[in-house]
Amino acid sequence: MARTAGSHSGITGPKVRQAALELFAKHGYAAVSMRQIASEVGVQAGALYNYTPDKQSLLFDLMQSHMTELMAALPDNTADDPLQTLEHFVRFHMSFHHDRPEAVFIAYMELRNLNEQNFAMIEEMRRAYEDRLQGILIAGQANGVWDVKDAKIATFAVIAMLTGVNTWFRSAGRLSLAEVQDQYWEMVRKAVGAD
Repeated sequence: MARTAGSHSGITGPKVRQAALELFAKHGYAAVSMRQIASEVGVQAGALYNYTPDKQSLLFDLMQSHMTELMAALPDNTADDPLQTLEHFVRFHMSFHHDRPEAVFIAYMELRNLNEQNFAMIEEMRRAYEDRLQGILIAGQANGVWDVKDAKIATFAVIAMLTGVNTWFRSAGRLSLAEVQDQYWEMVRKAVGAD
């Protein structure tokens, strides 16, 4: 299949993904057509199929890339002190997600639009990330560092709290990201019952 004149896969492919990311985050997956994505990139609608089989594959690719980058960047739980390991996780989660607001929005809000097979794969990746935090919480419980009644529920609560920062935090606001991280760390520490 011939490419549109002037398009190059190494340039146009990333542009397609970026346009889809921005449009899905702004309007929602269901409201965005392949024609809109093509218009944003500056190619014919049919040319998009040189870069992605369909819109579902594009959504899945965006989510999978986000989760792959997240897991690759996640530091190992190497600290002997569970409290220090939990603090590292909190600060990492907030800074990583702060730099990717559109990807985070899509990763959490567009799960419902994945087909069953794609949903299962993304859910497995999300579970691996959640398991890292749950492991930290279980280790702290075992060492008597804090008191959580149910590590799985605490995991969901902490991740929801940390990810929620993206909905309101602005770099130009009255607090820096580091100051917000400090406050959220204190809230997480108290939420798990750490001294």
